[in-house]
Amino acid sequence: MKALLTKLGLGAVSALAVAAAPVAAQNVVINNATLVTGDGSEPVEGGQVIVLNGEVIHAGTPRTSLAPPDTAVIDAEGAYVTPGIFATVTTLGIWDVGAVSESNDTRAGGSPFSAALDTAPIVNPNSQHILVHRAAGITRAATATLPSGSIFAGQGAIIDLDSDGQPVMRARAFQMVDLGEGGGQIAGGSRASTYALFRAALREAQALVGASGTPQTTEIVKGDEVMLSRFDAEALVPVVRGEQKLYVAVERAADIRSVLRLKREFPRLDLVLVGASEGWTVATEIAASGVPVIADGLDDLPSGFDQLASTQSNIGRMVKAGVRVAINAASMEDPRRLSQVAGNLVALTRVPGADGLSWGQAFAAITSVPAAISGLGGRAGVLANGALGDVVIWDGDPLEVGSVPTQVFIGGVEQPLGNHQSRLKERYRDLDESDLPKAYDW
Repeated sequence: MKALLTKLGLGAVSALAVAAAPVAAQNVVINNATLVTGDGSEPVEGGQVIVLNGEVIHAGTPRTSLAPPDTAVIDAEGAYVTPGIFATVTTLGIWDVGAVSESNDTRAGGSPFSAALDTAPIVNPNSQHILVHRAAGITRAATATLPSGSIFAGQGAIIDLDSDGQPVMRARAFQMVDLGEGGGQIAGGSRASTYALFRAALREAQALVGASGTPQTTEIVKGDEVMLSRFDAEALVPVVRGEQKLYVAVERAADIRSVLRLKREFPRLDLVLVGASEGWTVATEIAASGVPVIADGLDDLPSGFDQLASTQSNIGRMVKAGVRVAINAASMEDPRRLSQVAGNLVALTRVPGADGLSWGQAFAAITSVPAAISGLGGRAGVLANGALGDVVIWDGDPLEVGSVPTQVFIGGVEQPLGNHQSRLKERYRDLDESDLPKAYDW
């Protein structure tokens, strides 16, 4: 994945907002919707969504009798009504200004720790990036630090983007490791060193697990400086036991095959491929392995030697071969373009010789599929009985670049859509100097 190989760029200066007090979930009925359930099916006109106590109890043809008499009713007037977008993999909530190290927690190159790094405690719910992406219809996300001082990036978290000030849904949801070109450079200049370090790390974690399957308390005797610290080894125990997902960043076909072979050596690994620019060339092998993929939907030309077979048809061809694929944005720090990327893959179906996705497939690839990969299948990214009440009402087709949300509900609570950018837009909409703050008075 390109974002794992390049330094985060300059971000907008953040003006921190004060977190709103927790609000009780609303009961709401949305009628006359162009309904998108997120399960891969196409939009259906005249649909209805009912959310009670923060959960969806109905999404389909109208059944208003299911709602209590005092439930708020919204007439969508034919607008698209969808589940919230699930963004993965991102750095949401852990940086404000990319070029200002004091506000950027995405890399820990000088840290003595690697796999033990935990994203959950550092997520800032007041980050303007969270506010901006909420206004773009993203309701939940996987966020993580990046590999820098080690091939292991650390443990990522699943977060929601609501305004209650408590974003972390699931801490230590996955571990991330770079076994591609970037990992080779970090590990000593060669992929050979990367795999030696990776195998040594997993074997060290296995040594911490006794016959009972519980971590041991005895220290490991280290005979080599490349071995992990005790804290890093302990952090990898859930990975080798298959209890924590392992997101593996690789691009080229040879590296993908090498990662898939690791399942023979470490059969419990719950692998997810991240990047996989050349995945289409080994799509049948990925499909046979059952390993899901999080792929960049905009890769169409190589940006490195491990992406020589890049094509924008990559995702379409993998899906056609039976691979479960979620769409990742081109950059981890700006996933608000996910809907546009998905729309591009729909347009690709009209290009002779290219392979894209149907509208329903493309929308599922930014909602239900990434949610399922993240362990929230049936709960997030879908409008179905028992799902979280994440509902977005749009002013147009959500996969068209000009469409924006008009209302966003997360867990049944309608969210504010304001942020630093929207306030600047309102301030400078005209040249009336009375709109400026007092600091501008002379």
